[in-house]
Amino acid sequence: MPIYHAQQRGFSLIELLVALLIFSVGLLSIVGLQTISKQSNFESIQRTTAAQVAQGLLEDMRSNGDAIVVYLEAGELGQGSRETEPAPKCVPGAECNAVQKAAHDLWFWEQVLDGNHETNDGNGTGGLILPTLCITGTADGVAGIYQVSVVWRGMASINNGVNNTCGAASGDYGASDEFRRIVQVPTYIDPAS
Repeated sequence: MPIYHAQQRGFSLIELLVALLIFSVGLLSIVGLQTISKQSNFESIQRTTAAQVAQGLLEDMRSNGDAIVVYLEAGELGQGSRETEPAPKCVPGAECNAVQKAAHDLWFWEQVLDGNHETNDGNGTGGLILPTLCITGTADGVAGIYQVSVVWRGMASINNGVNNTCGAASGDYGASDEFRRIVQVPTYIDPAS
């Protein structure tokens, strides 16, 4: 007597559930990867902005060496510490002395740092998160190494081994500055040249 085997048709419920579980894990992995990618991209944009601000301010300092002490005495910049544009407005073609240009440069770069050049309904939308900028160099403003440090709040906690006090006492970057990110750009400036 011949033995007939029943033909299998479709998936069983267990096979369907296993396939659905594997598909769900794959989708969750893709979502997690997308989230990490967006965070990394945001951190990269913040770091690029900080480096551009530091480099731009150093170039202004180099071109305005007669007022190098004004830059050094500025203290910490960022988060609206220089609210109003200094007079006169030292735009191209305007008459400004070295001290006025330095004051305008400091105001301008703080505006960039705070994101006030990119606005939406009058509010700054660019810039860094809780930025602080510090300028260090030789105290008497002579030829030497000058450094611009830009600090901002990162998204994730890290161990920050950088020995720099810029923004460290503000409390904006966590209890142990674990959210503090920093870009330091040093350069040699000879104000006499």
